[in-house]
Amino acid sequence: MADTVKHPETYFSQLIPQRDAVLQKLEAEAQKESIPIVGPVVGQLLFVLARATGAVNILELGTATGYSAIYLGRACQPANGRVLSLENNADMAQRARTHLDQAGLSEVVTVMEADGLQVLPELDGPFDFVFMDIEKKDYHAALVKLTPLVRPGGLLIADNTAFVDAKKFNQAIYADSDWQSVQILSFLPMHSALHDGLCFAVRK
Repeated sequence: MADTVKHPETYFSQLIPQRDAVLQKLEAEAQKESIPIVGPVVGQLLFVLARATGAVNILELGTATGYSAIYLGRACQPANGRVLSLENNADMAQRARTHLDQAGLSEVVTVMEADGLQVLPELDGPFDFVFMDIEKKDYHAALVKLTPLVRPGGLLIADNTAFVDAKKFNQAIYADSDWQSVQILSFLPMHSALHDGLCFAVRK
């Protein structure tokens, strides 16, 4: 069996994807103000998966300052796709709109100031791709409302599934016959936490 690299966390920390000035500005703000963002590794992962799956209609639960929405918007922009991002904090929603405008994505990403759990039943699907990063205690309730909105073959990614409050969601999606899912515990530099779970699920 081939040897793995020595000190893998140090090694992979040297391979963090490059970011432009807008993303670096958001990273600096997040560090200064303790704003939870996914960081460049998960951000780039979202971009790669959204682009690879050809996602055109994307839903995001939890915008914060728009960091992950920028990755998603850039992924679907060449296909004339759209991102709908739900954020229940008015200040964060407005900041996200400003950042998306600075990134040239104001026509691609719409930030709706709303409680996702309340408005999900009112949304029109189907969505090709969903990214969930809200309060972890709400993941399970969101899953129930999300399922009818995701097209067969659509992808759901949930962040922070190593958090204790995500356990009910983890068990539910594991047992749900509507989804094929896998949980990955990863080292994610510049993510909070550095070691965290990501759930990937495909709608049957």
